[in-house]
Amino acid sequence: MAQDYDLILASSSPRRRDYLEKMGVRFVVMKPDADETILVGESPREYVARMAAVKAQIIADMHPNDVVLAADTIVVCHDIIIGKPTSREDAKRILRLLSGRTHEVMSAVCIIKGEVEHNFTVTTEVTFAPLSEELIATYVASGECDDKSGAYAVQGIASMFIEKVSGSVSAVVGLPICQVREALAEFGIMPRTVAAQG
Repeated sequence: MAQDYDLILASSSPRRRDYLEKMGVRFVVMKPDADETILVGESPREYVARMAAVKAQIIADMHPNDVVLAADTIVVCHDIIIGKPTSREDAKRILRLLSGRTHEVMSAVCIIKGEVEHNFTVTTEVTFAPLSEELIATYVASGECDDKSGAYAVQGIASMFIEKVSGSVSAVVGLPICQVREALAEFGIMPRTVAAQG
């Protein structure tokens, strides 16, 4: 019986699922149980790349004959990793930190099949306009900040905060889709719309 999927997505992120669906890639989702503790002396770039690789390897160990794609995205301000807010008050603190500043969003991707492994990290600069306390409070009350790295969603209401994005917008959302498309081609996986034309 033919396999009805092209790859395993080692992530439960709805944003990553949406990008792969739009690209026409057939996939199944398996969420890895990974320890996300930052190691002593580990830089943000080292951390995000390691997390993507660890998550991919966990699933690849269980499914060695399948292509596994994992990704990890972090927000970095002044070389400090800004995680997901622990509360609405913490979300306000994070947004005050990002207000009027340029920060980085790093998205690392790891794709594995057997002994073949492809890793890359895409960094995008995001510049926020100055945010008033009233605007921050209104945004946080919307709930969009919940469970989001950096306490915002670039594709959502928070787009009104953003003066400039330098780099991949999809990487800020959680998956640098142009680079992913190019990498998947090396594993013989093409968007169905493109493959149909070939």
